[in-house]
Amino acid sequence: MPKAPDISRPDISLPDPSRWKALVFIALAQLMVVLDATIVNIALPTAQQDLGISDANRQWVITAYALAFGGLLLFGGRVADLWGRKRTFVVGLLGFAAASALGGAATGEAMMLGARALQGVFGALLAPAALSLLAVMFTDAKERAKAFGIYGAIAGGGGAVGLILGGFLTEYLNWRWTFFVNIPFAVVAAIGAYFVIREPADARNRSSLDIPGVVLSTLGLVALVYGFTRAESAGWTDGLTIAMFIASAVLLAGFVATEAVVKSPLLPLRVLAERNRGGVYLSLGLAIIAMFGLFLFLTFYLQVVKGYSPVATGFAFLPMIAGMIVGSTQIGARLMTRVPPRLLMGPGFLVASLGMLMLTQLEIGSSYAGLILPAQLLLGLGMGTAFMPAMSLATHGVNPSDAGVASAMVNTSQQVGGAIGTALLNTIAASATTSYIASHAAGATDARLLELQGMVHGFSTAIWWAVGILAVSAGVAFALINTGRQGGDGTATADGVEQDEVLVPVAAH
Repeated sequence: MPKAPDISRPDISLPDPSRWKALVFIALAQLMVVLDATIVNIALPTAQQDLGISDANRQWVITAYALAFGGLLLFGGRVADLWGRKRTFVVGLLGFAAASALGGAATGEAMMLGARALQGVFGALLAPAALSLLAVMFTDAKERAKAFGIYGAIAGGGGAVGLILGGFLTEYLNWRWTFFVNIPFAVVAAIGAYFVIREPADARNRSSLDIPGVVLSTLGLVALVYGFTRAESAGWTDGLTIAMFIASAVLLAGFVATEAVVKSPLLPLRVLAERNRGGVYLSLGLAIIAMFGLFLFLTFYLQVVKGYSPVATGFAFLPMIAGMIVGSTQIGARLMTRVPPRLLMGPGFLVASLGMLMLTQLEIGSSYAGLILPAQLLLGLGMGTAFMPAMSLATHGVNPSDAGVASAMVNTSQQVGGAIGTALLNTIAASATTSYIASHAAGATDARLLELQGMVHGFSTAIWWAVGILAVSAGVAFALINTGRQGGDGTATADGVEQDEVLVPVAAH
């Protein structure tokens, strides 16, 4: 007599039939979030003039978003685990749309800064929910590779797309449209997600919320991001800058100590302790430090030194976007089931560092086609190839009830890395520029030419640091990430032995 099927738990061996439709809306939401990170930068000078924002306060248009987003990401990831990823995703989208509408309609400084902070709050709900939905919906290794390839390409290239879109909207419409453009993205993604996404019911973590962990992590991350942001304008020896770094270290140390003893931690230390995930968070954060600084330098170089318009500057970044898409979907996704992730991430970061190395040769008269274009292609190919397995591995093997907070850690490493990269490399560049101008001022006959030469010298000096940071990122990937390739049948292999891949609820530890 045949054995009766076990109906006490769902058969999750069958893939979710709506998973590819869901990916469309998840990718759309992710594109909106990464676009917003750069699109406002292009519009900022015009918005500042229209709203009467002082030079001293204009940085807060960027910083208000970064502080709220970076500080609340872990909390957002835990809310997604507790409340349900689909619900958190939809609420995050609708809240982001409302905050964007408020920003686009801003009539003064306070209204603009409040809208940017609200965007950061809802972004912190949205981003970890999106990535963790992918983690629990795509359980087949080959399909997972394709899904994360698409997601990785968007995560890597969306910032550059934001420069193009921001240039178009600012030049041909109005700076307010850099906010309003988020609304159709968010509404379409929210409606689609509501009707299409179905997450596994038993993937939730219904433990009580760790309030001390929320307070300590949020304040610690806010202090860290603000410390680096302030260092960019006030200097590294400024008293408040130093105080922020000390406060951040104390608060985050207290957070780790708290998480080790509380019953239901906000960030279970097992998520960080696993060497592969820890390696991903660290190597990805370092790579983002290098990349964010480069976006800033190339934007200034093309507009100020070469005289490109905002739209032309955006289009000048297209080779990097193309490289990221090819690296992520055609190289990373195709090889992830054939080679271990470290053999994609390590070489990917090294190829990106070669592209960065080319840009250390920047001069006032450098050719776009001869230097900047090939350098961007190498950067894009390398980062795209590395991003794809990094995004997938960040939630690989994690207990599904921790998928939200594991996903939040990816976004946290990117957000904190971006804040550090912008402040650290910009400070290095500014210092090198000042030194160059001071040492060459005596023999200079053209003050404007000297200023441009000093600016380019500062950029190339900071880019040398970025080369070193990418090399360290590659070393971290090679040293810490030791998991085997993900087999086409949904297993991970290590040293030729197939092992269960803990990605879905019934396989959870």
